[in-house]
Amino acid sequence: MWFWLFIFICDLLTPAVMILGGYFMWKRSPKDINGLVGYRTSRSMKNSDTWKFAQEYCGHLWWKIGWILLAPSVLVHIPVYGASENSIGTVGGILITIQMIVLVASIFPTERILKKTFTDDGKRR
Repeated sequence: MWFWLFIFICDLLTPAVMILGGYFMWKRSPKDINGLVGYRTSRSMKNSDTWKFAQEYCGHLWWKIGWILLAPSVLVHIPVYGASENSIGTVGGILITIQMIVLVASIFPTERILKKTFTDDGKRR
């Protein structure tokens, strides 16, 4: 029971971070370009316009994906309640791997829209 609860809470951390982090990036993004907080790629850090656009786009994307990931993350754990620790750990490990792939994959649409919206110099098309 305790191991199941621990893995369950750990597996809910990624959607929760995506929902909360996405909201703050989307609605209350860092005003200044920095290397610590926000969506930080060379394309997003070209100027303040690309920075603001990237924070809002990626934040909104994370917020939506976080809500989408939340339901399956909860539902996947129901069948393994009371199962062996190996089964619970395996399901939890597979789920967190999928969540991390989705999290990292959010870079691709964000970079694609940045490239479509801005030139390589950071000027709007």
